Amino acid sequence: MVDLPLVARGKVREIYDAGPDRLLLVASDRISAYDRVLPTPIPDKGAVLTRLSVWWFEQLAPVLASFGAAHHLVSASEVPSGVAGRAMLVRRLAMLPVECVARGYLSGSGTKEYERTGSIRDVPLPAGLVEGSRLPEPVFTPSTKAEIGEHDEAIDFARVIALVSAERAEQLRELTLALYRRGAEIAADAGIVLADTKFEFGAAGDSLVLGDEVLTPDSSRFWPADTWSPGAVQPSYDKQFVRDWLTSSGWDRVSEPPELPEDVVAATRERYVTAYERLTGQTFA
Repeated sequence: MVDLPLVARGKVREIYDAGPDRLLLVASDRISAYDRVLPTPIPDKGAVLTRLSVWWFEQLAPVLASFGAAHHLVSASEVPSGVAGRAMLVRRLAMLPVECVARGYLSGSGTKEYERTGSIRDVPLPAGLVEGSRLPEPVFTPSTKAEIGEHDEAIDFARVIALVSAERAEQLRELTLALYRRGAEIAADAGIVLADTKFEFGAAGDSLVLGDEVLTPDSSRFWPADTWSPGAVQPSYDKQFVRDWLTSSGWDRVSEPPELPEDVVAATRERYVTAYERLTGQTFA
């Protein structure tokens, strides 16, 4: 499908060498959960991730520019025909070793940590919050980048400073929260709650460059705004549906993951497509 040297294969994407300062990112239909790649693909998932990321790069360009930053997308059309619709030609970057997570609502691992400590890492939160609660202000809760088969590790801000310097850490926090706020505004206009998301950045000299995927159902929690009700796990347009099925299946998260049933595959595809269509206002074909 791609006659280029393979640079890396991730949980979802293959990365190819497309020249001295270019890479080709190809999104597969693989799906991961709990840091494991599942054996069953989700049809059209790679195309949804790519098209939605391309759309978001355009929406978020003004926010990036206001920070003197940019995104890595060069073209989604100048790609090999065999991967058209699921590939992006991007700038080659030195990626920073931090996953920049922004949370506007309490959910998932954040809820579990809050219930134990009243905070998420070094970010204290008010008492009385429950699963699905809206936070008073969005918070920056970064993590390390896990290799395939390993787990992301939530880290405090001091660890980010140790990894990238104090100045760069502050830039990452400010830009992450600004991108989240703008993304949440756009999602709200589409009737969607952006509960949390993660961004990845590279460096180009002194400037930050937004890379990887952006505000997709793989990297974010999207909830229907009209059913949001704190106190329980929320319906979603993301892979939480798959996580929930895996939990109910009895999988121990150690052995090989089970195959997904056909109805789970179909329902997951529907959620990804719905997220794309509601956010962009475009029909997925």
